[in-house]
Amino acid sequence: MADALVDTCVRRFGHIDILVNCAGTAEPAGSSILDITTEQFNELIEAHLGTAFQMCRAAAPRMVQRGAGAIVNTSSFAFLGDYGGTGYPAGKGAVNGLTAAIAAELKEHGVRANVVCPGAKTRLSTGPDYEAHIAELNRRGLLDEVSMQGALDAAPPEYVAPTYAYLVSDLAKDVTGQIFIAAGGFIGKFDRQTPAIVAYRDHHDSPPWSIDEISAQVG
Repeated sequence: MADALVDTCVRRFGHIDILVNCAGTAEPAGSSILDITTEQFNELIEAHLGTAFQMCRAAAPRMVQRGAGAIVNTSSFAFLGDYGGTGYPAGKGAVNGLTAAIAAELKEHGVRANVVCPGAKTRLSTGPDYEAHIAELNRRGLLDEVSMQGALDAAPPEYVAPTYAYLVSDLAKDVTGQIFIAAGGFIGKFDRQTPAIVAYRDHHDSPPWSIDEISAQVG
């Protein structure tokens, strides 16, 4: 299917300049690591990560041939885990990792790849089931009051669209490997994760850390 979509684009327009992946599905109601099935988890991973991978795999070689292209994959700040679930946050987190790897690999070929974590009112973020889910997360202490109200009163999708348009435009020609947030009037960006040194010793002349030593450094 992905190859067919890209082939159709190339036949109609001559080449492919932009790829925007925006696909997703909600977790089963009340989904938890305590009860989700392997089949349900695999379906969620395929819906979020698999679809993005397939489209990137099909489009990237065409973009590399032309020496130009912009990819924007849709993730979610749910990858932080604050919204609960299993396959949804895992899939979205994997999209972030996939995009970072694509950006690094294709930079020398003039192809960019970024992520948008949108906050918008869609069919996945409306209705009594969704509202009950958000209220339950707040009750359990996973979402604070501000985050809960933001989730229940999200802006329409047109407030998110300009960030996608910017990232595929020439104005963002030097932007790649970044994770953006677009939620209503808020535009943000996640800092790239880097390790913080907790403790260090040279392994050439020191023994491995003991468990007690690690506990003392971490605690």
